[in-house]
Amino acid sequence: MPCLYISTNVNLDGVDKDPIFSEATKAVASIIGRPEHLVMVILKGTVAISFNGNKEPAAYAEIVSMGGITKQVKRNLIATLGRILEAKLSIPRARFFLKVYDTTAAGNCSKL
Repeated sequence: MPCLYISTNVNLDGVDKDPIFSEATKAVASIIGRPEHLVMVILKGTVAISFNGNKEPAAYAEIVSMGGITKQVKRNLIATLGRILEAKLSIPRARFFLKVYDTTAAGNCSKL
């Protein structure tokens, strides 16, 4: 189950978050190759973030997935999620950072 956690210093009060959730879910599912019903998206606003020495609109996101992550997938996620945040929250793509973590890359096997 891919999980996308987005933190931004933008105040989300009064912002229609549904389109962000919908577009991010579809993007992650499509790019990673997982069904939408397995994608979790968390969006947190009004987080204290300084980027390049200032507090202009910015976002930090992490995505965790069990497989499906390649260099091209990372590039596509950064570009697509950056476009969504720029369109919906006016966060310039140059002020968006995405950390990608593939839980299977380390060779860890869960016995649960």
